[in-house]
Amino acid sequence: MSQDERTAPAAAQGTYEPDPRRWRVLAVSLVVGFMSLLDVTIVNVAIPSIREGLDTSAATVQWVVSGYALAFGMTLVAGGRLGDAHGRRRMMTIGLIGFVVSSAAVGLAPNAAWIVVARLAQGASAGLLTPQNSGLIQQLFRGEERGRAFGMFGFTVAVASATGPLIGGALIGLLGDENGWRSLFLVNVPIGLVALVLIRRMVPDNEDAGDRDPRVDLTGALLLGLTVLAVLYPLVSLEGGAGLPLVLLVAFPPLAWAFVHWERRTVRLERPPLLDVSLLRSLPGYANGLLVGTLYFTGFTGIFLVLSVHLQEGEGFSPLRTALLMTPFAVGAAVTSPIAGRFVGRLGRKVTLVALSVMMTGTALAAWLVTSPSDDLWWTLAPAMLLAGIGGGGVISPNFTLALAEVPPEMGGAAGGALQTGQRIGSAFGAALLMTVYQAVAATTSAPVAARSALLAALAVLAVALAAAVRSWRLGD
Repeated sequence: MSQDERTAPAAAQGTYEPDPRRWRVLAVSLVVGFMSLLDVTIVNVAIPSIREGLDTSAATVQWVVSGYALAFGMTLVAGGRLGDAHGRRRMMTIGLIGFVVSSAAVGLAPNAAWIVVARLAQGASAGLLTPQNSGLIQQLFRGEERGRAFGMFGFTVAVASATGPLIGGALIGLLGDENGWRSLFLVNVPIGLVALVLIRRMVPDNEDAGDRDPRVDLTGALLLGLTVLAVLYPLVSLEGGAGLPLVLLVAFPPLAWAFVHWERRTVRLERPPLLDVSLLRSLPGYANGLLVGTLYFTGFTGIFLVLSVHLQEGEGFSPLRTALLMTPFAVGAAVTSPIAGRFVGRLGRKVTLVALSVMMTGTALAAWLVTSPSDDLWWTLAPAMLLAGIGGGGVISPNFTLALAEVPPEMGGAAGGALQTGQRIGSAFGAALLMTVYQAVAATTSAPVAARSALLAALAVLAVALAAAVRSWRLGD
């Protein structure tokens, strides 16, 4: 990418005319994004209920969680590129229709096999929806407003991840095991239909869409999908207790090489690439943002899964009580995400450094206090989760803002999709890593000690993320 191309977004700011509806459009898109991200974690507390209600094995039910994450991660970049090329309103419409239909199919499923297939379709639909958020922000906002918009996006990601277990536990507690787990998916239907009407009325078409090449790199999409599959499938299988698929990891390096080689060839032939991989070389801020985000989600996401399993199976908590104990994280993240979005334009990567340090402090306290007696966890573990959430809320939005700062808006969807693909891979790896540590330690000692060990493993990964953020800050990216 030439210097002129890299500075195009900045130059374009001189002719930028803000859309008066931009904040309302953002609100609609974030509601849709919240739905798709919520379904990653909302089923964690429902696994025992689904297993009992359908009388199936734990490995099969695990795919209710893993299948969604797998399909989601495989389609994010392609979904972003389709939005860049064919219009974000169109792709949001297609993706939301698929999401609503597949959600209804899961909620009404007669057996476990039906649920797994429907969850795969639901995850693929979410992969079309989610990257349109970052693409719309790139398109509609400039300057400090973009940081604020990404702050709201980071707020959505953090709260969706943290409140999924709470909402799931509340619905199961109110409606019972059988109707409760089905309602987790059926609730998407009315919300999705209302959002569909708002999308058709409010979300704008892409700027200068007629000047863009509508062709989509299908070969690149296939190669990237297989590359992501070679990583995600072994990880989600390991999370469910199956180790044999780990052999597929050997396919990752050649597939990744083939994808990069094909994308470079596509650019040389002056065809539209799925993802311009030169961004990783010409825009170091983007590459560093991709690394920091992937490492953060590796350490961050598995914490909720481990605590959900530990509190229910190790401490005998109900799904609702478990979710309430983890809610302080969502509260902390809700407070700091918008604030971090406002300050990132002035402070840059320093915001990430401070936020990660606070997040790690909260995680370290949680690791120390998780062995407290069950009755004391409300007064020990809950404050630690609040502190971790205060830090966590300041990581996601600044990282998106800094990573995409110099990415051309016409690549915003695909580039944002790649960032979120890294997050999905990190989430899958982190969940598998922390659950493996928890189960291995629990087999030889007590459940609270196993939970502490898993949280310490998360802390170690977050330390690597902090080191990557420090490197980015020192390089000025």
